[in-house]
Amino acid sequence: MPPPQDDPPPPPTRSPGRVAKGAASPRADRLAAALRENLRRRKAQARAREAAQRTAPAPPPAPPEGGRS
Repeated sequence: MPPPQDDPPPPPTRSPGRVAKGAASPRADRLAAALRENLRRRKAQARAREAAQRTAPAPPPAPPEGGRS
């Protein structure tokens, strides 16, 4: 028999690794710092690639296929 419709939904469950906000573990702090550093590095690499593409000369035209004429 289904439960009555007026029952409130069950409270949300937390994953076992989560802690209350403000009481972060040292591991979580290290992980967050590493993620921020990785994001900064990826953005810097993307900026460098874009700058290299803007300043690089156009590649020489490809030789015609089929070899010599």
